[in-house]
Amino acid sequence: MGAVSLDFPLSSVCLCAAQAGTVALPCTAPTLVRVKSAAWALVPVASIVLAVVAVRATAGAASMLTYLSLAAVPPLAALALARAVRWGRRSLAFLVIPLFAVSWMARSSIAGQAAAVALSILACVALAVLLTQVAPVRWLKIGIVLTAVGDVAMIGAHYLQPAQDLLNFATPSFDLPAFQRVLFSGVVMGFGDFFLAALLGAVLAVEGARYQGRAALITFGMALVFDLLFIAIPVLPATVPVAVALLVVERRGRRAEGAATPPKVLGPIATGIRDPLARTMVGDDRHTDTQPADNRRGHVVAGRDGRTG
Repeated sequence: MGAVSLDFPLSSVCLCAAQAGTVALPCTAPTLVRVKSAAWALVPVASIVLAVVAVRATAGAASMLTYLSLAAVPPLAALALARAVRWGRRSLAFLVIPLFAVSWMARSSIAGQAAAVALSILACVALAVLLTQVAPVRWLKIGIVLTAVGDVAMIGAHYLQPAQDLLNFATPSFDLPAFQRVLFSGVVMGFGDFFLAALLGAVLAVEGARYQGRAALITFGMALVFDLLFIAIPVLPATVPVAVALLVVERRGRRAEGAATPPKVLGPIATGIRDPLARTMVGDDRHTDTQPADNRRGHVVAGRDGRTG
């Protein structure tokens, strides 16, 4: 998050709500890739780190990312409306056309910026759902935490801020919308902040969406609390609330699984309950105490075979 305006508190709350809503949007998609690789889980952290390094090292990298996002966001948003969001339908993909038109023609208004935010969120959802197709969920969770750690490290070292400023001010020709950052009424968040939120939602959707809504609420609450640090810190890592939400729901999920696990059933001797076969064996042994040792041994062996058979 970066620039501050007079209506900063309200604008910041709106973006926090948008980021939390991004967690709740993804749905499960049919598995298309059978063999998944853990290396894909590094995409979130690698995309942010490599983008920052490229923008700092190359003069035209910010402009290149601007045009790349301009070309990629609309079709990805259409894909999300068709397949990647909960209420998605193929016919809804055409909503991208009016959204793009409003974000272009009214880019300086609240409506235009809201349309651009919606397109960016939908594109993030599509990318997140696609990533769950090629990477194991367990490794994606690790990737989310690593991304937040890397974000904090770069901001703490003041390495991210110069690249962020270049990306925030880069705009394509003809006043086309800039999708490489998410801007709403003077408050800016990175595209990666929303992508990580969408990835959390996509991961939880794969696991059954049981905690997806709860994760969205936790993300919103943590983002609001985190925003209080703006009093002392001008730039904050907006990926941290997403990582905290993941850790919270993961812990609650493990507790719920532990509580739902049935207790171990002890054997007949430990519980004091003898099964019919055990009683039969005891009765046979008592009845054959006067029999020769060979006959008694034969009963025991037969009883053991009967239980294993």
